[in-house]
Amino acid sequence: MTTAYELSVGGIDVSRETFEALKSYEALVHRWNGAINLVSKNALKDLWTRHIADSAQVFTLCPATAKTWADLGAGGGFPGLVVAVLARELMPQLHVTLVEADLRKATFLRQAAQALSLQVTVVSERIESLSSLNVDVLSARALAALPELLGFAEKHLHPNGVAIFPKGARYQEDLASARTSWEFDVDTRPSLSEGEAAILVIRNIHRHV
Repeated sequence: MTTAYELSVGGIDVSRETFEALKSYEALVHRWNGAINLVSKNALKDLWTRHIADSAQVFTLCPATAKTWADLGAGGGFPGLVVAVLARELMPQLHVTLVEADLRKATFLRQAAQALSLQVTVVSERIESLSSLNVDVLSARALAALPELLGFAEKHLHPNGVAIFPKGARYQEDLASARTSWEFDVDTRPSLSEGEAAILVIRNIHRHV
């Protein structure tokens, strides 16, 4: 019999309940993907590593004191729904908000959250139209270039909060572009799922005066 400590995702030890919830979520994505195209067909073949484990790595960067997390352009729920599943066991005080303007994807997020018994908030609005969310953690995956993401962070992140942005192999170019108009502190973490990619952990975001 497999014990709880033998189950892990993205390097995080989890209970059987959490592991099974993530497997159920994986099955939901497969079931819905033909109708909504939540992820590419290539990504669907390796969904656990490329999306679920990758999202779990994002969760590991969450400050222990965080109580609110917003995922912008949540799409199929990466990393937002994965964060919510892990937080239920590991950070039960953390409330996750998923922002997704595409109504079909927002419907999937609500249905998936209901199926997994997750207490998340799904907001079906454009990011630009939202009032400040004032969250402790802000994430966005494959949504926009870093300068635009920092604009979202300036509006929606608590002054002492942290933005966590997974980026591809050209992340250094994105950082250089962002620094022409923004000041910020960044901690660059290597991606566990993609060799040349990185996860940018950003704080103290201000526009150049």
